Amino acid sequence: MIIDLPSTTTSQVNKKLVELRESGGAVALGRVLTLVIATGDGTEVEKAIQAANEASREHPCRVIVVASGARQAAPRLDAQIRVGGDAGASEVIVLRLYGPLADEGAGSVVPLLLPDAPVVTWWPTDAPEAPAKDPLGALSHRRITDAAAEANPIESLQKRVKSYVEGDTDLAWTRLTSWRAMLSAAMDLPPHERVTAATVTGAADSPSTDLLAAWLSAYLDIPVRRLESSRAGSGIYSAVLERPSGNIEIVRPDGKVGTLTQPGQPDRRISLHRREVADCLSEELRRLDPDEIYEITLGGLKGIVRDEDTAEEQSSDEEAER
Repeated sequence: MIIDLPSTTTSQVNKKLVELRESGGAVALGRVLTLVIATGDGTEVEKAIQAANEASREHPCRVIVVASGARQAAPRLDAQIRVGGDAGASEVIVLRLYGPLADEGAGSVVPLLLPDAPVVTWWPTDAPEAPAKDPLGALSHRRITDAAAEANPIESLQKRVKSYVEGDTDLAWTRLTSWRAMLSAAMDLPPHERVTAATVTGAADSPSTDLLAAWLSAYLDIPVRRLESSRAGSGIYSAVLERPSGNIEIVRPDGKVGTLTQPGQPDRRISLHRREVADCLSEELRRLDPDEIYEITLGGLKGIVRDEDTAEEQSSDEEAER
């Protein structure tokens, strides 16, 4: 059920929510958190709501979408309430703010927060330079950004290093969970030798590739080369860990299935699909404590070595030398 409240106020929105609750159409008492989505008033609104609805099946919550519209317009608040099948396991409140109100998202959200429930703010696209200093970020226990969805992903990731505060995280980091798990499991198998160096290859605009290289550099205390794949937007292509007895390699040429190669073991095909936003969001909502590993990984970004040549060019050079 979708209820439109044009040219309204937050008090009227709250009043309507109470009416829905009393009529049995929406029950807010079982919500475990408030998820605030900060975005523009464009096509990205529906995509973000869909991802939040899917994540809410694991984390029942109140979703408040703050969609900032044209600042040159007259001041106006248009609201929409979604419950039932249109809201997954949550209740969705969409606030479209225009004119001077477009910069007052935090003030519009406060009256609608669930009492005694943690607040998580998610910026699906353009995040502020310092999320914790943003008015919405200041209200939140966790702040979720997505460097991969921004105009310059690598530059955005560098901003996260400078602005990091406990409670910050990024979906570019969450997309690495499967890669980190596979590499850790491979290193647990014999021979138990120290990794001496590593190479991570991925698209030039892939922040997840940078974070994987930084994670290996920070935790293995080794030099890590970061090579560029010629295919923009393809994410991580491969990771190679060098050991005296032979390398551990994971290669994912198609963005879906990877091949794990290591000494003394048959090659294994492993599922490494690029994770959907809803899946990453669900994972981040499972924890409200600081992510210390992410913090250490951001510090490891300065330890990676970037090569100007692409992986394909280096491969051609090696074949020529043979």
